[in-house]
Amino acid sequence: MASACVRDMARAAACRNGAAASHLKAISIFVILATSAAGMSSPVVLAGVFRGKPLYDRAIVVIKCFAAGVILSTSLVHVLPDAYAALADCQVASRHPWRDFPFAGLVTLVGALLALLVDLAATSHVDHGQGQGQGQGQYEAVEKEAAVELGGGQQEEELAKVKQRLVSQVLEIGIIFHSVIIGVTMGMSQNVCTIRPLVAALAFHQIFEGMGLGGCVAQAGFSIRTIAYMCFMFAVTTPMGIILGMALFSLTGYDDSSPNALIMEGLLGSISSGILIYMALVDLISVDFFHNKLMNSNPRLKKVSFVALTLGSAAMSILALWA
Repeated sequence: MASACVRDMARAAACRNGAAASHLKAISIFVILATSAAGMSSPVVLAGVFRGKPLYDRAIVVIKCFAAGVILSTSLVHVLPDAYAALADCQVASRHPWRDFPFAGLVTLVGALLALLVDLAATSHVDHGQGQGQGQGQYEAVEKEAAVELGGGQQEEELAKVKQRLVSQVLEIGIIFHSVIIGVTMGMSQNVCTIRPLVAALAFHQIFEGMGLGGCVAQAGFSIRTIAYMCFMFAVTTPMGIILGMALFSLTGYDDSSPNALIMEGLLGSISSGILIYMALVDLISVDFFHNKLMNSNPRLKKVSFVALTLGSAAMSILALWA
């Protein structure tokens, strides 16, 4: 155990090069910004072009299923293994209490429960408004308006769209949280052996994840201003995290390979993984495969959607070969 730890530390030391790492991170900021913007905006633009066309609704469902595969794979193949690896590092695993309990799994569970709590609160807000004696909430107003002006089927469709907006917003919050963690961790790292493949992997990661989130946002029917704001936030979050990480390292000289840094990385990664697992399984896969009328009435669409889900999972999993 001790000799393996020494070998790992020696290998990490050989890869540390502050100047080269800074150069790679500067390049990565612009690359990731461009790929993030392209990934999320492309389904939104296509939705605007093809809205109302015969294949529009089915295409959106397939894109969402691809997104669900990407997000599920991100959580299970990328984020969670990294969290376990950080907390299993020899500098951490030899210390109490980290050697006594699988904290990565526990914190992942906490993340999933937190996502459920947010989902329950949001759904309750949609169904019941903001409470007695305090006026009508935004979503209750939508519900009443739908009841007066629309038929029963249209009312149900409008309420489903409102809930889809909430799903999109909660999903973006989970993805942004995950992106900040990745960005800060990369920004503080001085390990060129880690950063070099991570730049390319993150570029593809942001394209796939952005396409998925963009598909959800396009289906939700937000205003142009809201869509632009959500695209902007997704595009800049990881680059801002990298800049923040670089600033923190410059100000503090904080060693990203220290036990405390590894513990923080492991805990934040675990909670992020729990959020993403919940969102992928409950708010995307379950909703579309079991509660989507269009898919339930079209067996061929369900098969195509499952293929899209598998392709999204496979595409994101393959990236784990490099980062």
